[in-house]
Amino acid sequence: MRLSALPAAAVLILATLASGAAPAAADTPAGPVLLVDLEAGKGRHHNTGTVLYERVDGAVNSVRVKSVTIHSGELDCAWVQWNNPHDPNGWSNLTTEPSCNGTGLGEHPDIIIKAPAGDPLKVRLVADHPGSDVVHKDIQKL
Repeated sequence: MRLSALPAAAVLILATLASGAAPAAADTPAGPVLLVDLEAGKGRHHNTGTVLYERVDGAVNSVRVKSVTIHSGELDCAWVQWNNPHDPNGWSNLTTEPSCNGTGLGEHPDIIIKAPAGDPLKVRLVADHPGSDVVHKDIQKL
């Protein structure tokens, strides 16, 4: 069969494959969007957080964090963190700043976080009282 007899689209595909490039894969979602709720402290020290995420298709222990919300207690500052194996402290913040003194905070980091195979991937809400050693925590697996 002569090359000129092939449809133009087939010629383009053959040229792309011959050059060593792979056709772009369709951008399909990895799965359902999941939500984890976090809660720590009581009364004026009641802090809440949510993490909206989806599993990364084909990757072990990896999720894409779509959004993070935090509502701090009236007397607290609160962060949402994940168990980062590359951080010297073992935890990294998922937001650029904490929520403090009863305010709310929402961010859309759209980042992929990973833990080594066999280690559970976790998020936690950590809240502390400024000027005090009192800390409230809630940890959940993803």
